Amino acid sequence: MIKKFFIRLTNWEYWPFAVLYFPIFIYYGWLILKHRSFFFFTASNPSIEFGGMFGEKKSDIFKLIPAEHLPKTVLVQQGDLERASFMAEEIGFPIIAKPDVGERGVWVEKINNQNQLKEYVRKCPVNFLLQELIDYPIELGVFFVRKPDEKGKITSIVRKDFLTVTGDGNTKLIDLLEKNERALMTADLKSDFVVANKELILKHGETLVVEPIGNHCRGTKFLNDNHEIDDELTDAFNELADQVPDFYFGRFDLKCTSYSDLKQLKNFKILELNGAGAEPGHIYEPGYPLWKAYSDILWHLRLLSDISALNRKRGHSYWSFWKGYHMWKSHRRYNRLLTSS
Repeated sequence: MIKKFFIRLTNWEYWPFAVLYFPIFIYYGWLILKHRSFFFFTASNPSIEFGGMFGEKKSDIFKLIPAEHLPKTVLVQQGDLERASFMAEEIGFPIIAKPDVGERGVWVEKINNQNQLKEYVRKCPVNFLLQELIDYPIELGVFFVRKPDEKGKITSIVRKDFLTVTGDGNTKLIDLLEKNERALMTADLKSDFVVANKELILKHGETLVVEPIGNHCRGTKFLNDNHEIDDELTDAFNELADQVPDFYFGRFDLKCTSYSDLKQLKNFKILELNGAGAEPGHIYEPGYPLWKAYSDILWHLRLLSDISALNRKRGHSYWSFWKGYHMWKSHRRYNRLLTSS
């Protein structure tokens, strides 16, 4: 516990969200006064519920995206094992299961067979998606913004480096994980996978992916790939964003075979599309200066404010206080259900 405390103290990427974002909340308060609305961001992406800040259904967002850009994905109602089993066979194992409304990797699991699926359906407390596992080698989060009637731009690219350990021919997996700073801070060392393989000894130089879900909270290292932004990639994402109605601010989470293919909009799949609540993921690269991270977050928040104001002038109203408040309350209850199950 002492070791984890000092790691967290000296590495801001592990700070709790409320602590990291406290200065940002102050600026957000100023934007509330400026717009005279607590929920001005709801106009940022008019086609996405709540602008995509939180609480939006992934299944609804997928309806906005051309099917050829998506993995095979189906919605399953909570507890419906019959449909889940049938659709999993249709898609083919392994598959990814994730809540239809969710964030930060909670209840996102790689499912390898019907037995694991049965257990997931039994335990998952909400409606969920079954999604084809895409095995392309590169996973990215590409942040794209555009003001109405203007050409958009890519403002952030994060490349995801999954949590892995490398064997030495002597050390057990559980000991490798406990010696790995990132695993110590983020991995669930009591997960079924770790418990089942804790005595495993990897050969010298052999690597093992411990966490296949590309989420920072699950141990994935976020790497800054902003150097890959160029005119060709920007043009490609303008073409892609044009295919999503009324989308102006957010992050495409995707897998692709290469940057050269992505620039031609081929050999890629969109895993998720996040709206107003998305972060420019490159800031979480280890060693990224905190002051620069704050600068990047505030810059994006200012742009979110500008886009929302412009969309309001175009006829997209901000949500009322009470409508937004009830959404917030409902989402809090939903998150308690997710995290307590």
